[in-house]
Amino acid sequence: MIKLVAIDLDGTLLNDRHEISDEIKKAVKEAKEAGVKIVITSGRPLPGVEPILKELGLTEAGDYAITYNGALVQATDTGEELVRETMSAQDFLDIELEGRKRGIHLHAITSDGVYTPNRDIGRYTVREAWLVNMPLYYRTTDEICDLDIVKVMYVDEPEIIDQTIETLPNEFYERFNIVKSFPVYLELLNKQASKGQAVLHLAEKLGIKVEETMAIGDEENDRSMLELVGLPVVMGNGNPDIKKLASYITKTNNENGVAHAINKLVLNKEV
Repeated sequence: MIKLVAIDLDGTLLNDRHEISDEIKKAVKEAKEAGVKIVITSGRPLPGVEPILKELGLTEAGDYAITYNGALVQATDTGEELVRETMSAQDFLDIELEGRKRGIHLHAITSDGVYTPNRDIGRYTVREAWLVNMPLYYRTTDEICDLDIVKVMYVDEPEIIDQTIETLPNEFYERFNIVKSFPVYLELLNKQASKGQAVLHLAEKLGIKVEETMAIGDEENDRSMLELVGLPVVMGNGNPDIKKLASYITKTNNENGVAHAINKLVLNKEV
């Protein structure tokens, strides 16, 4: 029996118009009423997912969200942090220096804002601050070092991001969890921070066994949770490599794939 369902947002819960269908809302509501924990998992901070949580009725006591691609696990009613995996000042200094050598835009995200040392603020940094509903600040590198950084992002044109992925020092891959979350975003997180580890930590705190967990995703940044949960479900529109991880492939995000998976695999309905 599935007792916890972790659900990605873009390309999974949201359709291509960035909407949540009535069918998905109904399936989530029924699963929650049946005692199943529905957990939104996102690279965004809590303020960036709060409108979605409210729309789904997931802001009550006992509701949780996984934010910053697994760096934080939070109670959605109070914002209380159950799990927190952050970056050190030295981490930021090394990432910033590498970015400066390459001429790539970057920013750091804390629990209260988006901070960039780039005097010429990149347009994708502006986009990210708008998308996650957080204030944007220009600060010096030394000033940012003093902050409690949850994650750092290289943000630039897709070809620059891809070249960066191929040429980053091996030491970075050993030291950080590095996730391409969008063609123009490359996220660097604490090595212990991932959607998969966050799902397992939350399940353990709630007394839920691994085999009672399910995850629904579509892209590379969902890999960790799909590899670690008991029942990995991949969207019909998912990355072909990610589909190889699936125990079940549901319908696409434009065909209410999340609702289909919940109804069939959690609520045991005929679909």
